[in-house]
Amino acid sequence: MRLRLTVQRETEERGLPANAALARWAQAALSGSGAGVAEVNIRLVDVDESRRLNARYRAKRRPTNVLSFAYDAPEARPGLIGDLVICAPVVSREAEAQGKARRAHWAHLVVHGILHLRGHDHIRETDAQAMESAEIRILKRLGFSNPYR
Repeated sequence: MRLRLTVQRETEERGLPANAALARWAQAALSGSGAGVAEVNIRLVDVDESRRLNARYRAKRRPTNVLSFAYDAPEARPGLIGDLVICAPVVSREAEAQGKARRAHWAHLVVHGILHLRGHDHIRETDAQAMESAEIRILKRLGFSNPYR
């Protein structure tokens, strides 16, 4: 599947990945999902927007690293698979707290979010294991180590 990516940068955070890197990571997570075009929007936001969206759509009153909004409405045009909203300050804090390279953590969250858009989830243990295995495999192909170690 070929990716058509739009990136919106609505954050003051510095040191963010380039659009080309975001596209490479998203494309890797789409591999094997068929022919055609996949349209994705990645919106990079600050804490306030992440908190508002997380409260509205997940009933959690705190910011989160990534939110995935899949388009599954009948009126959506073919190929439009969804939006990712990534909170840049949360990603930076998590990478530092977990002792991970910031770039590796960004790659992981883009891959994680795209897998959600493709229908994966981690609610049940078996689904979580399958999703984590897919993330590890994709990230390895991209040159990143296992994010769960």
